[in-house]
Amino acid sequence: MIMEKSCTIQDVFERFYPSYEKRNSPPAHHRKTAYHIMNCKTGAFGVNISVCEDCGCISIHNNSCRSRCCPMCQEFPKEKWIDAQKENVLDAPYYHVVFTVPEELNSIIYSNQKLLYDVLYHAASSTLDELAKDSKYLGADIGYICILHTWGSAMNYHPHIHTIVLGGGLDKDSKWKDTGGKFFLPYGVIAKVFRGKYLCELKSLWNDSRLEFHGTAEKYQNHYCFKGLLDECYKKDWVAYCKETFNGAQSVINYLGKYTHRIAISNHRIKSMTEATVTYAVKDYKNKGQWKEKTVPGEEFIRRFLMHVPPKRFVRIRHYGLLSCRNKSKKMTHCRNLLGCKKYISALKNRSATEMIKLLYNIDVCRCSSCGGKMVPHLPDKHTPSVLAHMRC
Repeated sequence: MIMEKSCTIQDVFERFYPSYEKRNSPPAHHRKTAYHIMNCKTGAFGVNISVCEDCGCISIHNNSCRSRCCPMCQEFPKEKWIDAQKENVLDAPYYHVVFTVPEELNSIIYSNQKLLYDVLYHAASSTLDELAKDSKYLGADIGYICILHTWGSAMNYHPHIHTIVLGGGLDKDSKWKDTGGKFFLPYGVIAKVFRGKYLCELKSLWNDSRLEFHGTAEKYQNHYCFKGLLDECYKKDWVAYCKETFNGAQSVINYLGKYTHRIAISNHRIKSMTEATVTYAVKDYKNKGQWKEKTVPGEEFIRRFLMHVPPKRFVRIRHYGLLSCRNKSKKMTHCRNLLGCKKYISALKNRSATEMIKLLYNIDVCRCSSCGGKMVPHLPDKHTPSVLAHMRC
């Protein structure tokens, strides 16, 4: 059995996806994602050809697929998004809060992804808004960003919400209010309120016959089974916790990208591939988060990866409160004036793609890598296909 140690997710899909598709008949958005990953930067999405005016050197750049699930297409959108957020960051405390649901709900959530992912956002945002406005905790309107992740380290199904929370806000008199560096909400209270709100919405959807039940979730079509599930979930202690705080506004900016454009697994975690299996690195949380290797059949790897493809046109990054689109232009400026902090200016705003690439990666795509001459676009002609074929060989 031949083992390939230098491989990527694209290599895995090229080898195992065709057989997976024949056996499983995946939905359209899964097939589209697989097509994008397998054809990214291969020329299937077009090419950009440039010729140096001085030495005649030909440069060919294959277009990327731009899929939000492709591991090769996340870096540039991530940098652009982070840069855009700089203008909305304050020199104030920030916290990373995570909302999770019991694994007993996984089968129902997977059967109703768009509907019940939305409920995750509703329950998390309603919980933060209600508790933050309570004078017992803070008594102010806050701002926060919610990001959905559906995976654990082993690419198992684990839907949860990451929330970056501004640790202060505006009170009823539009004055700034915070707690001086300590998180203003007790975790036990967050978890209980979140549990109540999520299960209330879930029960309402069931009563309105809006839920679908597939696979292992089929048994919950029965009223008594569904009621038993709700009772079990009400009895459990749900997990909501706050991770480490941030040291300064710049650390918030740098931290955002770790969660906003992440996908289920990245190329550097693929350790090896054989004719039948894929080995990748996973975190062992039972052993202090130490990394270990996990080997699964190739088609199982594909199945696990595609579980985390979001529904079509689903918005994964959502802004609330002071950071919502309708509030941030005026209220964030007001908060900045109250705190007396500087405004972080976007470095990439209104720049062309070539300018952004030069600024971010110090690569000038308009200059020849051989002689430094000016590269000009080459318009395709009848000889272009033969040139491309020669370059690929």
